[in-house]
Amino acid sequence: MQVVRPRPGALRFLLALLGAVLVLNGAVAPAAAQSDTFYKGKTVFIYIGFAPGGSYDYFGRLVARYLGRHLPGNPNVVASSMPGAGSFTAANFLYSRAPRDGTALGIVSQTMAIEQALGTSGVQYKASLFNWIGRAASVNEVSFTFHTSKTKTIQDAMTNQTAMASTGAGSPSESYLKLLNAVAGTRFKLVGPYPASNDAMLAMERGEVDGALTSYNTLQVARQDWLKAGKLNILVQYGEHSPDLPNVPLAVELAKNDEDRALMSFYVSSEQMGRSFLAPPDLPPERVAMLRKAYDETMQDAELLSDIKKSHVEFNPMSGDKVQRLVAETTSVSPALVARIRKILDVGR
Repeated sequence: MQVVRPRPGALRFLLALLGAVLVLNGAVAPAAAQSDTFYKGKTVFIYIGFAPGGSYDYFGRLVARYLGRHLPGNPNVVASSMPGAGSFTAANFLYSRAPRDGTALGIVSQTMAIEQALGTSGVQYKASLFNWIGRAASVNEVSFTFHTSKTKTIQDAMTNQTAMASTGAGSPSESYLKLLNAVAGTRFKLVGPYPASNDAMLAMERGEVDGALTSYNTLQVARQDWLKAGKLNILVQYGEHSPDLPNVPLAVELAKNDEDRALMSFYVSSEQMGRSFLAPPDLPPERVAMLRKAYDETMQDAELLSDIKKSHVEFNPMSGDKVQRLVAETTSVSPALVARIRKILDVGR
């Protein structure tokens, strides 16, 4: 039998190729091991941009309870309140000062991408540069008054000056009502800011204001007694028509022309952002992937789902990459629309 021997040049090539493969294997394995153990012994903080009592706080603390078991190394995860300026305080901190290694996450206002697009005073971040980890729920927010108010319907709000609690510039409780004043002829007067929607509702109950804003689901869960007793007049809803509120108009429906409808549609698109989680910019890509995977698994955690069922909160998760695309679309809005909204909201003055 004839033995075929490789030419010397070919042999050298094969040996060099084998050496390169061994080097690469040696380099990749430690990196993977390091990635898998990064979180071991560490603490991850979830910064919540609003005070306790609302749905941001609820979801922030809920995710903090379960996320650690789905991250490699099972780190301790702590929810930390950082309220202020309609959650700009937390957003700005996460953008510029928080660690950029995956140990700092946050949940902030659903309108933060819109506020950046508008150039709102106090914004010191670029929403599209955050690493968006995932959404827990979209929302259908509603504006309402207490039963003691003269304003019972949205039509009444077009006649009566109606004092409404605000949780700060950039929050829907302020921006939505300013826009409705402009496109629907309502006469809402903003009072505040209050730290969170729960404080705003307490102010309404005390008679400091006529009404407030929160998600309809929050009312169903936390203020069911008010709903059952007929103590609330729900004036307008902002997300999608709730089957429970067939006679309550959508904000978009109150607009009087196509231009106004486009304006309201753009602004209430934040309802789709809902309760989303983000991480600072410039994280290693593999860390972002790890966080998104762990978050997706957390959203399917049996114990978390049991908590959701008991609390009756809205729950319709979305993956981080899809949230990232929503943010990119929002921040690329036309300059003409931005200019008009800025004028209405008195942005930057």
